[in-house]
Amino acid sequence: MGSGNQSNKRCHALLPTAGTGSRLGGELPKQFQQLAGKPMVAYALEAFQECPHIETIWLGVSPGFLINPILQDLAKAGSEIHVVPTGGLTRQETVRNTLSSMMKSGIPEDDWILVHDAARPGITPALIEKLISAVKASNRGGILAIPLADTLKQADLDSVIAGNMPHSERTIPREHLWQAQTPQMFGLKQLHDALENAIRLEADVTDEASAIELSGNKPLLIEGAARNFKVTHPADWDLMQLLLSSGAK
Repeated sequence: MGSGNQSNKRCHALLPTAGTGSRLGGELPKQFQQLAGKPMVAYALEAFQECPHIETIWLGVSPGFLINPILQDLAKAGSEIHVVPTGGLTRQETVRNTLSSMMKSGIPEDDWILVHDAARPGITPALIEKLISAVKASNRGGILAIPLADTLKQADLDSVIAGNMPHSERTIPREHLWQAQTPQMFGLKQLHDALENAIRLEADVTDEASAIELSGNKPLLIEGAARNFKVTHPADWDLMQLLLSSGAK
C-alpha cells in the first residue's frame, strides 16, 4: 500500500466526533462529556498535539454542534486543529466526508491519515508514534491492535434470537485473533476510496481497516495497549476515570 516519496508524506489526525454516545447516556454526546476534569475528546487531541509527526488534526462533527461552546474552546487549543461540519449518519460517512474536506483543502492525496476514536482517551503520544514508525517503515497502512487474551465462546443462535439465556456452543481458538484499536493509519485517497466503495456496497464495515480489507489490502497489526480501550458503557467510563485521574502513562 502507498506510493510516492516517503519523506514528503505528512501525517494528519482525523477524529470522527459526530456520534451521540447513546449507550452511555447524558445530555451531551459522550465525547464532549467531562471526564476527569475535561471533555473526553480533549485527551486524544492533546496526545496528537504532542506528536512531532502530526501536522494537522481534523474533527468531523455534526453540523448542529458546530456552535457549541465546548467545541469552540477545543478549536482554540491549537492552530493545527480544524473543525468541520462533516458528520454523517454513520461513522463511515463522517470519516469519508471529512477525508473529502481534507482533500478539498489541499492536503495531498497520498499523505497519511490517522483515524482515531474520540472515545479512546487512553491513547498516548508513544502509541501514536509507534504506529507511525511501523507504517512509514513498511509504506503499508496499519492499525493498533492487541492479541486477544480471553477465551472466546460462541453462543447458540436460537437462544439469542429467542431472547433466552444463551448457551455456549463451542470455544473459538484465539491464537490468530486480535482486537482492533485506533488510530488506524492509511493513505488519504486510498482510505477515502475504500470507504466510498464500502458505503456504495452497503458493506458491514465497522472500522477503517475493514474497508481497506474489502478493497483487497492487508493492513499491518501493530501492538497497542490495554489502556487504549473504547469508552462505551458506564463501567468503561468509571474505569477510564480512575486511569486518567491516577496519571498513569
